[in-house]
Parts: sequence; C-alpha cells; structure tokens
Amino acid sequence: MVEIPVITIDGPSGSGKGTVSQRVAEALGYHLLDSGALYRILGCVALRQGLDLNDHALLAQTIQQLDIHFGDQGPGSVSVNGEDFSDIIRQEIGGDMASRVGAIPAVRQALLNRQLAFRKSPGLVADGRDMGTVVFPRATVKIYLTASVEERAKRRYNQLIAKGIGAILPDLLRELKDRDERDSNRSVSPLKPADDAHILDSTNLSIDEVVTRVLNLAADF
Repeated sequence: MVEIPVITIDGPSGSGKGTVSQRVAEALGYHLLDSGALYRILGCVALRQGLDLNDHALLAQTIQQLDIHFGDQGPGSVSVNGEDFSDIIRQEIGGDMASRVGAIPAVRQALLNRQLAFRKSPGLVADGRDMGTVVFPRATVKIYLTASVEERAKRRYNQLIAKGIGAILPDLLRELKDRDERDSNRSVSPLKPADDAHILDSTNLSIDEVVTRVLNLAADF
C-alpha cells in the first residue's frame, strides 16, 4: 500500500510558512493542515471563556469538543462551532495564547490524532512547528522555513498596518523574540528542524521563490 504523501513546513512565527503552505497545497491539489490555527483557536477560546491555563485536563477536553472547519468560507477561513474565527485567531493575542497552550503536553497529545486525520489522498501539506519532528516524522518532504527575527517582525508589522491595525515595530520584535524563546525551550515538541529537514532561510527571498524551491524539492519524490 502506497502511503499518502505529506509535505511538512515547520518554522517560527513570521517565517512565511502559512502563505507558502497554502500556495504549495493549491499548486499540488493537496489538503492543507494549519496546525498553528488549532492552537490559536484553543488559546482564543480559553481567553474568551476565562479558562484556567493551569487546568491542563480542561484545556485538552475543550479542544477535543470544538467543531472546527477550515476553508468552508473560502481559502484561509476558519469556523469554530459555526462562528467565523478567521480574523479572531490572526490577532497578536491569538499567536501569544497559541504559544502558551502549545507548551502544555496534554493539549499537544489531545491534538495529535486530530492532526493525523488530515492526511488524506491525494496528499497533505502540514504547516506548524512540530509537523516534521513529531506529528509526521515519516513525511515525504520536510521543510524548515526560517528568517531573521528582524525580518519576521517587519513582515508582521506590514501585515497589520495593511489591515488597518495599529502596531509598534519594537513591540512586535520583542514579542517574537519571547515567543521564539518559549517555543524553542518548551519541554514537549520544541521548535526545531527535523534531522532530515531541508532548511530554507526566507530572509532575502520572495514568497514566489520559496514556493518554487519547495515545489522543486517535492518533485524529486
């Protein structure tokens, strides 16, 4: 039996992996897993409901009970229990909360089977921080997409300004550094490239150039 191909694209916040993953999936006709969105969803729900982040069992139970759908209302759309969460989870607080709940072993375990279920024919592009190291360790192609923290902060700043959202570049830079530190040093599934990952530094590359490189790597398998 031939295994369904999986391309994993891991990396820190702001590296461009979300946009790259979406475009690679579209080019190949593959399904897309935005694993970071799952953690952002839980973080936003926990914040909204005032859940105790120290109650790990409750958080794990909560994420298992949420009805989550991707792409039902167009590319990049996310709905939770019938409510449009597309913009809610993309706010800065969503990323910060995702980093916090993502450090909880019980939460990561609760999400593992949910993420594995996204592997469907003809293939999957999985975007996250531990896709190639933990969730899909036997992935067909593994990419670790990175960029300098200064460049990532600048990209995030430009995205927010373009959306009419106020932002302060030094604050974004500090928040990204804090998030990198937390994600890289957590006890479970720390952010790091898989031993067999192809490392792409996008600091001086356009999205088109990164997408082309990923597709070329995928074409070799």
